[in-house]
Amino acid sequence: MFFGQTASQTWTSSLMFLVAFFAIFYFLIILPRKKQEKKHNEMVQNLRVHDRIVTIGGIHGEVKKLKEKTLILKVSDGAEIEILKSAVAYLQEED
Repeated sequence: MFFGQTASQTWTSSLMFLVAFFAIFYFLIILPRKKQEKKHNEMVQNLRVHDRIVTIGGIHGEVKKLKEKTLILKVSDGAEIEILKSAVAYLQEED
């Protein structure tokens, strides 16, 4: 304890410090991550056949078929792979 402070004053200041710490943590880390996750989920739900995408593994391809949780991705002539929709990183910009 500090000089001139009672136990309740020390406890109150500690509680205020913890509340402030968690508020800063929430607004700087949790809230932006939730917004990013929501934006990604919307992008995945709006995928259409013939969209060009890039996966989290760096694979570029064109969506050929959409399923409930996966999609068929054409990566080259005659080569198609099935990936999870959640593995889509972003839509590739048109060149």
